[in-house]
Amino acid sequence: MAELTQNEKRLLATLEKEHKADAEHLASVMGATPEAVVQWAHLAGDKGLAGVERIVVKEFVYTDEGKTYAKNGLPETQLLRFLLPGTQLADLQKHEAFRIGFGQLRKKGLVKVEGTSVAKTPGASTDADEAALKKPSSADPKTKELIKRGILRESESVKYVISATPAGLSLAGQGLDLREETGTLTRDQILSGAWKTANLRKYDVSKLPKKAYPGKIHPYQRIIDEMREILLDMGFTELYGSIVQQAYWNFDALFQPQDHPAREMQDTFYLGETLPLPKGYERVKAMHESGGETSSTGWGGTWKEAKAEQCVLRTHTTSLSIQYLAANPNPPVKAFCIGRVYRRETIDTTHLAEFEQLEGIVMDEDVHFGNLLGILREFYHRMGFEGVRFKPSYYPYTEPSLDAEVYVEGIGWIEMGGAGVFREEVTAPFGIQYPVLAWGLGVSRIAMLRLGLKDLRHLHRSDVAFLRETPAYRKIQGGA
Repeated sequence: MAELTQNEKRLLATLEKEHKADAEHLASVMGATPEAVVQWAHLAGDKGLAGVERIVVKEFVYTDEGKTYAKNGLPETQLLRFLLPGTQLADLQKHEAFRIGFGQLRKKGLVKVEGTSVAKTPGASTDADEAALKKPSSADPKTKELIKRGILRESESVKYVISATPAGLSLAGQGLDLREETGTLTRDQILSGAWKTANLRKYDVSKLPKKAYPGKIHPYQRIIDEMREILLDMGFTELYGSIVQQAYWNFDALFQPQDHPAREMQDTFYLGETLPLPKGYERVKAMHESGGETSSTGWGGTWKEAKAEQCVLRTHTTSLSIQYLAANPNPPVKAFCIGRVYRRETIDTTHLAEFEQLEGIVMDEDVHFGNLLGILREFYHRMGFEGVRFKPSYYPYTEPSLDAEVYVEGIGWIEMGGAGVFREEVTAPFGIQYPVLAWGLGVSRIAMLRLGLKDLRHLHRSDVAFLRETPAYRKIQGGA
């Protein structure tokens, strides 16, 4: 038999006299709380010395309105008492219970109205309703009606009944050491040697402690912070900017044609506001119409200032990258942004109308496509993905372009985002003469893989169980 705690002994000694009692009564006898008594009973129950019975008690209680009716009668009862032969509707309307009571009388067919006269129907009575009010029962339809009217409400309480098992009674009968236990030794007890005769509390080191759920950062935010820390360690500068962007920066400066499908209403959230175009916008206009001073022929057609002045909810954070490059056209430039973007998407397990994107740019005299592959490979390795590969792709503002993929055990290769080298049509209007490496990666996709989720929406739900069970740390060994 495992060692008993002092409180378990006290409980068994009390149950030796009481045999069986509810937790409230035992708590009053032992000078404790009912919750503590139930906890001690469960501990004794694990040793086969006590039993704990959980009883759910349902009862009906009066609302404030119900308390008034229990004293004075239901509104329909009050009106029925007031209703005498020859009573006129105008007389009833003066009664304080008329507003509620008259409707109930008519609903139950207890009165009939002829012109301005009101009379009881034969056998009219509210006795059954009054009986349900005084002695409610879950099996009585009248009681259910009173609950629906907000006169009664059903209350549920839990009661614990604790009893000693034969083994518990036998142990209690043999005599229990109820001396006060010492749980913490003082300096004086150690120096004087008093600890040798003290009744020391026994501890079961095989028992697991109660789970603690301290406050912690949301798992998704922790992954975003981890990405930020990796890029800052790699020497990048973080960019910030408004979620409302001018179409000029969101599309035109990135050499996206004004008739591109992504600029239509079904893909972009357009706002009613407009902003004046920045100084030097004519070079972007010339690039679109004829290729400007480069070897490009542009898109042709007519570039419209009014379309570029429109404001949108940013569809990517590349709009911040190009603005930063326009303000810093000379190398070296090494910057990134992690921000929310907005697109008109049909929401499902893998798509949301708003999501986070990780955008990065590197500009220097000697950077090349191989450097881009190395940066992305290093980033994904630090995020815990061992297998990284690239495949050719197409994006309107980079050439050459690629898609980055990572390998996940049990799933296979997963596409994570796109990258490439900014086209001359993007950089030339801003006087940038050196290569610019750029990438845009899906943050939520990394989070889903790292957290083992199958539904993207779960990242934004207040699921307490998910938040509690997700570790606040990550083991880098062994991949994602």
